Amino acid sequence: MKKVILLSTTLLILFISCQTTEYETIIKDSNFRSTINTGKFIEFENGFTYYEIENGNQKSTLVFIHGFSVPSYIWDNTFNSAIKKGYRVIRLDLYGRGYSDNPNTDYTDELFANQVIELLKELNIDKATFLGLSNGGRVISKLAYLKPNLIEKLIYVSASSFYESTQSLNNNVSKKEIQDFITSQYPTISKSQLLDFKYPENYPDWDDKYEELLKYKGFARALISTRKNHISLNIENFLINEINLPVYTIWGDSDSAVVYNDFKENLNKVLPNRFEYFVPNSGHLPNIENKSNFEDYLFNIVLEKHD
Repeated sequence: MKKVILLSTTLLILFISCQTTEYETIIKDSNFRSTINTGKFIEFENGFTYYEIENGNQKSTLVFIHGFSVPSYIWDNTFNSAIKKGYRVIRLDLYGRGYSDNPNTDYTDELFANQVIELLKELNIDKATFLGLSNGGRVISKLAYLKPNLIEKLIYVSASSFYESTQSLNNNVSKKEIQDFITSQYPTISKSQLLDFKYPENYPDWDDKYEELLKYKGFARALISTRKNHISLNIENFLINEINLPVYTIWGDSDSAVVYNDFKENLNKVLPNRFEYFVPNSGHLPNIENKSNFEDYLFNIVLEKHD
């Protein structure tokens, strides 16, 4: 009996080992970038940034900022709809995500905000409307704090920027933390992305696309560091309200990833003058799960009637 147990344990270890060796094998170097046939790359101080821009001659600009781990493709629906409607649209992969570099640095809100600021400076854009999805809400709050004159409107979608949190005492990310994260989280992390939907059965291939991200070296470290560098953004959000920037918050009515009632009191305190809307029959990604309702509100109310 002991031999059977030992054999089973050995096979399990070998299976896990084989699985983990497939993770984080691709380095985002010049050879990697040469294989990407969409978008563009531009090099900044912290590395290369992947971005896409369409309708570049239009005056009205929308900048799409993705969330915690899924890169810019999470905005596919709204991005393409905005192109058809004639907006100049920009989206990018933040550092540590998608095709952009995974620098060996602290992944702070300020790092991401400055990445966006640098890109817009290179593109000669001095005013834009910013849409921040989930963790992207943190980025646009920090961006508005750093460069308020850059802001036309702020649109928070399922944003996680209103939690009150304390910065970790130790922001360093050890090799052991990275390996433990890969071993324990990577085998199931793609499937867990389906929990962002109210009706995950409608998106059977969503996790397959996410699985590709696990091949990029440095992804685990970027996720761990980002989480460790989360702090309260009350100061930033108070300033946004004080200088009267136009703010819109959009929520899925069944979001279990960013739970509205967990921060509602703080949100009312920091941004009392916001416009707010709840998208029916959707979870954490209303832009995907109820595209019609979401885009009707975005394009016909937020971007048109409130101009």
